[in-house]
Amino acid sequence: MTVRLATTTDIDAVIQLERATAEAPHWSESEYVAMLAPGSGAVRRCLFVADGEGELIGFAVGKVIGMGFESSSELESVAVSSDARRAGVGRSLCAAVIDWCRAQGAVAIELEVRAASVGAIALYSGLKFVVEGRRPGYYQAPLDDAVLMRLKLA
Repeated sequence: MTVRLATTTDIDAVIQLERATAEAPHWSESEYVAMLAPGSGAVRRCLFVADGEGELIGFAVGKVIGMGFESSSELESVAVSSDARRAGVGRSLCAAVIDWCRAQGAVAIELEVRAASVGAIALYSGLKFVVEGRRPGYYQAPLDDAVLMRLKLA
């Protein structure tokens, strides 16, 4: 497996995996394409993909807003194909986003995850994210709370 920054040739496969992953945020093709542009302004985003034997098996999206101690960052989305789960793909994608956010000057990274996503919460906890709060009824279809997690980078 290889984790790398996405290119335009990955967009169709990213969208296909995203659509097959009910828990993933559903963004437009133009939003994914915009993530590929190198950002130097107040909002910068990254899109990493995981390749397994020539096939896209996962992706992750990160965002940094602001600069230095004024910045905030977020692990916005992680999706792994069902047949590649529990093999370290998600962990590798998260690590790539964390490293990218750190390189952008972020001092912490936050995320929100469905309370029912026990596996995802275990993954994030294993990466040293800590629970910071909860948003009751945040997710719809199905209704679920959001667990807010944070990792200090500095």
